[in-house]
Amino acid sequence: MSGALPMEFDPASLILLNVIMACMMFGVSLSLRLEDFKRIALAPIAPLAGLFAQFLLLPLATCLFTWALNIDAELALGMILVASCPGGSFSNIMTWLARGNVAVSVSMTAVSSLAATVLTPLNFAFYGWLNPHTREYLTQITLEPGGILLLVLLVLALPLVLGMVTGRKLPGLVERSEKPLRIASLLVFLGFVGIAFFNNFGLFIERFHSFFWLVVFHNLLALSLGYGMALLLKLPVPDR
Repeated sequence: MSGALPMEFDPASLILLNVIMACMMFGVSLSLRLEDFKRIALAPIAPLAGLFAQFLLLPLATCLFTWALNIDAELALGMILVASCPGGSFSNIMTWLARGNVAVSVSMTAVSSLAATVLTPLNFAFYGWLNPHTREYLTQITLEPGGILLLVLLVLALPLVLGMVTGRKLPGLVERSEKPLRIASLLVFLGFVGIAFFNNFGLFIERFHSFFWLVVFHNLLALSLGYGMALLLKLPVPDR
């Protein structure tokens, strides 16, 4: 949800972040099996429910919320943009740390990243136009499908396949590495949060009163919609 703020990361940091996430994705995938994805393919209700909440319910709810409360147009448009974006690869790491169904999360990430080439600009344009307060600020955004596909392959697909193959060939490695990987993943996550906060400390203090509670509410809204959708469909807790 950091996309709601103009956080500063230089290109080298972004490359390092993607490399680290690819390594973490490899660790997460050690315990995954092909059978996990076969079960999802036969009963895809969980990822479909997640995608419905992500690409339909969240942008709609964000638009209505910012409209009803007359949120400052620039902040409102930023929230609509964030709500229109797909979940990133780190969602798989967080799902793994929470002992959720990683196969469902990976499936959602892959499909939503590709669908975003159409749905993100479409949702942003539509809901930005629908809210009369943001309509005049609306600008066209573009996504490069080739770049998104390459990123999905390098950060998600390649580490996923390598991790699954390694986990099947070396089952003892999975058992020995699970706890250290969980700790390392959490530390890396906290480290990047700390770096983002340090690099944007002045901006954070300057605009704290205008965005902090909006970001908190927006995160709660997104999590509640996803969990609520899964609860409504009576999906098991790891899928939720």
